[in-house]
Amino acid sequence: MKKKIKLALVGRPNVGKSALFNRICNRRIAIVDEAVGITRDRLYTEADFFGQPFEIIDTGGIDTLSDIPFYQEVQMQTEIAIEEADVLVMVVDSQVGVTLLDERVADTLLKTKKRVVLAVNKIDDYLHLDSMYPFYSLGIKDVIAVSAVQGFQIAELLEASFLGMQWPEEEEVVDTRIKVAIIGRPNVGKSTLVNFLLKEARCVVSPIAGTTRDSIDTQIEKEGRAFTLIDTAGIRRKKAEHEVVDKFAAIRTERAVERSDICVLVMDSSQGITAQEKKIAEMIEQAGKGCILLFNKWDLVKGFRMEHCLQGIQQEASFLSFCPTLFISALTGRNLDGLFPLLVKVHADMQIRITTGQLNKFVEGVFQKYHPPMLGGKRLRVYYMTQVLISPPRFVLFVNDPELMLESYKKFMINQFREQYGFTGVPIVFELRGKGQRQGEAGAAKALAQEESPPKPVGVECSQEEEPENYKETPDLQEDLDSSYYTHV
Repeated sequence: MKKKIKLALVGRPNVGKSALFNRICNRRIAIVDEAVGITRDRLYTEADFFGQPFEIIDTGGIDTLSDIPFYQEVQMQTEIAIEEADVLVMVVDSQVGVTLLDERVADTLLKTKKRVVLAVNKIDDYLHLDSMYPFYSLGIKDVIAVSAVQGFQIAELLEASFLGMQWPEEEEVVDTRIKVAIIGRPNVGKSTLVNFLLKEARCVVSPIAGTTRDSIDTQIEKEGRAFTLIDTAGIRRKKAEHEVVDKFAAIRTERAVERSDICVLVMDSSQGITAQEKKIAEMIEQAGKGCILLFNKWDLVKGFRMEHCLQGIQQEASFLSFCPTLFISALTGRNLDGLFPLLVKVHADMQIRITTGQLNKFVEGVFQKYHPPMLGGKRLRVYYMTQVLISPPRFVLFVNDPELMLESYKKFMINQFREQYGFTGVPIVFELRGKGQRQGEAGAAKALAQEESPPKPVGVECSQEEEPENYKETPDLQEDLDSSYYTHV
């Protein structure tokens, strides 16, 4: 894939850069609010201009007299965006007029000798074009009146920005990047972790909780694989979301979880697993994403051994025992060498497909080891088990009566399943279907178990055992996967 043209939106605070960013990419990626200093990190996303893909960068506001927290870090992020961009779009506010700060920003951008276009924002129609004329005094040749809210003259702005640019030929490639969301409470070290992994100050870092607000995507290659790291805002308790911006940040984080393949749950070693982190882990599992636990700031913990802490965690949150755990220091890089091999392992395990013949042998072995108890004169019977989906792996068990499956026996089966097949850090979905639902259906489960799927990743061991000759064709599983007949295990 060849390098795309990069367009950066730059300007003083609160002129509508993030709103214009969202309008150009046709998605609500950047948080937009009337308060000053909402955007802190630089945000990247891909957009399209009449079939030509390009990369757009949103930046924090430039204000040399600002008293907002960590202004220097925000300024540095903007300077990096200006340096790497091919086209610079300076955004100004038509309702405020030309300010001294606008003049300083324009002077800085013109010194770069790059293509600079001036976007005079908040002009909703052609009747108010007179508002843009005073901005010619900034010395920028191309001035376009736009409205980020109304979508006025956005195409004209992009046309002026890319005028005379040579578009690189884009090669068709399959996106094989593993998307990894860095999740956790505020101030546990998520941004510090991303910065260390990237070997650059990609995200603004400060001791103040809630520094990161947007979800920030960055690309990295490790262990021969390409990864997308998504730094997210800290997930607070609902009662602690005092500002609207906090609520927007939480929504962005939830969306980051949805579009990721694996979530890395970062926690503070000195505080252990809190109730909020248990809720976050539950959210990750319900979303069907792989999970790795990282206990950060281990360098600050004294007088404890990792083995003892790990044992305490497994006792306190046994439902996370299937997740691999690392005790790290994002500041010094301690134990971070093991993170990317774990990510590759978890991603590979999410793609494993097990044949129905193997699964039926597994059920037989479980029943021989520990038979389910009698309930009301009846005993649970499993007719067969089959896998219907991957990422996350989903299995359906056809039984005589789902009500006969005790919670304790569910956990026993899941634990035995993990011991036999692994699935490190991968949530497993077991679903039960009663005997009555099997009548009148035939032949689809075998085809479903053999349906087309992505090629098996290298290194994933999965038997290609043939189905037994006396294999009984099974009912259609796909039609009612989400119906009320299912009981989750």
